[in-house]
Amino acid sequence: MNDFAIIIHRDLVSKDASPSPEQMQAAIKPFQDWIGGIAAQNKLAAPPRRWDSDGRVIKSNSVTNGPYAEIKESVGGIILIRAADYDEAVEIAKGCPVIEWGASVEVRMALPTPGN
Repeated sequence: MNDFAIIIHRDLVSKDASPSPEQMQAAIKPFQDWIGGIAAQNKLAAPPRRWDSDGRVIKSNSVTNGPYAEIKESVGGIILIRAADYDEAVEIAKGCPVIEWGASVEVRMALPTPGN
């Protein structure tokens, strides 16, 4: 099994960037069910966490604040899972119910640590 990050990106700039309270409420149960299904298969590597829309970018000798006007999306959540390969990880990620509300989901595989 490999570790994968499922990174949920949310839209920051369109007119529908912030979901309504009704949309948020409607998304909670399907999201909890999706996470529960991953956990039931023993494929949840860490509990999901939400991330703020602020951030910091460090370049050379400078640190700038976010969010960034030139970027349309922000990280809304990161979920760590276990899967055999990218195909399986993508199938798990496709089940993320927030995709229906305009979020996009990115899948990244953790690289092995040298020497392990």
